[in-house]
Amino acid sequence: MNLIEFVTKHFRRSARRDQLPERVLAAIAERERANEIVARLIQLSIVILFSLIYTISPKTSPDEAFSPVPYVLGAYMILSIIGLIWSIRRTLPHWSVYGSILFDFTLLYGLMVSFHIQYMQPASFILKAPTLLYVFIFIAIRALRFEARFVVAAGLVAAAGWAVMIFYVIRIDPGDNMLTRSYVDYLTSNSILIGAEMDKILSILLVTGVLTLVVNASNNLLVNAVTEEVAARDLSRFFDTSIASGIRDSADQWQAGKGESREAAILFVDIRGFTPMAAKMPASDVMHTLSCYQGRVVPIVQSFGGVIDKFMGDGIMATFSVDNDRAAGSLRAIEAAERILLEFDTWQDEEPALKPICSAGIGIGIASGTVAFGAVGQENRLEITVIGSAVNNSAKLEKHNKALGSRLIVAADTYREALEKGYSGRLQADYRTVRPDGAEPQEIVVLSLPDSRQAPLAMDVDRQPVKRPA
Repeated sequence: MNLIEFVTKHFRRSARRDQLPERVLAAIAERERANEIVARLIQLSIVILFSLIYTISPKTSPDEAFSPVPYVLGAYMILSIIGLIWSIRRTLPHWSVYGSILFDFTLLYGLMVSFHIQYMQPASFILKAPTLLYVFIFIAIRALRFEARFVVAAGLVAAAGWAVMIFYVIRIDPGDNMLTRSYVDYLTSNSILIGAEMDKILSILLVTGVLTLVVNASNNLLVNAVTEEVAARDLSRFFDTSIASGIRDSADQWQAGKGESREAAILFVDIRGFTPMAAKMPASDVMHTLSCYQGRVVPIVQSFGGVIDKFMGDGIMATFSVDNDRAAGSLRAIEAAERILLEFDTWQDEEPALKPICSAGIGIGIASGTVAFGAVGQENRLEITVIGSAVNNSAKLEKHNKALGSRLIVAADTYREALEKGYSGRLQADYRTVRPDGAEPQEIVVLSLPDSRQAPLAMDVDRQPVKRPA
């Protein structure tokens, strides 16, 4: 890439707006509307400042002399207030912005013309007024819309307006146009130096040109930033909120093969017999039922600090990790499971689509331990996940609910950790030793609600009841 291409690519339009998606255009329009409101507030502040200066300034004109300044300021203030209210209520059409530019400079130059009338000075008095500096403010205000055409329009109107002012000053008294070639006379009297006035016009045009380049580059940044923001917001819906925030705020780019160890509790939730049930349902009904089911479970999990790791068909896997405190994660996972069970039987009354799920039932498995958290995949396709024995064990415990006819199985050490952290829920505990999925025997706790219609069934030959610890 050569130097010219490297420089110019940042200043030329990167994409036509009519080629952008509607949601991106809506986000850009929202930003521009906010900027237009700021521009209107600045305009109103300027006219208020003009009014204050005029009010506190000593009046040198005779009392009976006509004073057009208050009328000009009054008209300007009314238009500024109307423009502000209009911009707050709705998005301004482009023609109104062009109209506002014309009004700005018409009233500004009208205010300057009123000076020599009010103070009964030669017309050349206009050209010495420091009010000209406000021309640059009005041009700069238009840069807030990130539209180069508005900056160009403001600059051209400002330059043309000043040219009209020069013509007015020279022609108002053809017999004595006060032209001079002396720079000293120009500075020390009301004489007119055409070269100096051309410098002012040139300065206006140069400032306009620089601002146009800046606005064009800023517009590219705005479009790219909003496009990326909208894309990131859309993509973040595929991640848990906390994971999306972690990716966004991370100092380093996430890469496959990098991870960290965490002490966490893993919760698996699954619908009993959903696969054969789904085979008999229309695809749209399957997805609607899953959506309703997930819409019930996910908010509960998240309200207890759980992070949704993944959706596996009708299964949901969540991680509970609180400041690397495994016991705290265990407590919150069991509390979340209890809340799910408490609300489960009411789902079919509140959401008819969930009736098949309520009839089939759900299974929940919870285990805790050290897990590896990080990204897997390759450079162009990554997935955030947790890996470890606790993940495998919680999945096995969830499946073992079917063998026991239960709805919630927790690893015994996980349940003890929750008790040590102060768990005092409504669930009744039944300690057992089982072989989930034919694995090594392990101690588990079958938890159920006191009034549960699905009491645990003694179906495992290795079951050995254990007393609940005091």
